[in-house]
Amino acid sequence: MRAWMFQTSAGWITAACSDAGLSRLTLPEAEQTTCERKLFELAQAGYVNQPPGPANELYHLAEALNEYFAGRRRTLDFTVDWSVYKPFQRDILKVVMGIPRGKLLTYGQTAALAGYPRAARAAGGALRTNRTPLVIPCHRVVQRDGSPGGFGGRPWIKVGLLTLEGVEPGPDGRYRLDKYALSGAS
Repeated sequence: MRAWMFQTSAGWITAACSDAGLSRLTLPEAEQTTCERKLFELAQAGYVNQPPGPANELYHLAEALNEYFAGRRRTLDFTVDWSVYKPFQRDILKVVMGIPRGKLLTYGQTAALAGYPRAARAAGGALRTNRTPLVIPCHRVVQRDGSPGGFGGRPWIKVGLLTLEGVEPGPDGRYRLDKYALSGAS
């Protein structure tokens, strides 16, 4: 298992992968020391501080993220190591991985599409376990009333990512749930 950190145009990021794919990805941090701390934690969990080589699909992760933050890349199609998730979490996160850039789902819609129609709150819990944000774009899931939700205590990051993707909240800070969201992602 490998872990490494790198700087992007949006800040410092820590990533980790196993043979099965990407297992960790942090959101950008302004301070390099924050990522160094996360890298140290991964080293204690058995990860080797070494970026993937050219034969690995994650070799171009930093470049892809820079293109995403510059608005030149619409998707981050990297293989995810699903073994780090429980089955319910995996079901929810796979639905979220399919939400296209510029579109939103509610927690309830996400749960329903995953086969759990009464599990909106639990879907939020599953999103909190997302170890690879941006690749699994949990920022594209909002509350039923269009408000952004907590996003791990940092809702301004969610709002910033949605703005980057061309999704703006209304004057009341809520997002308009368009036909994509209302139709259950048809």
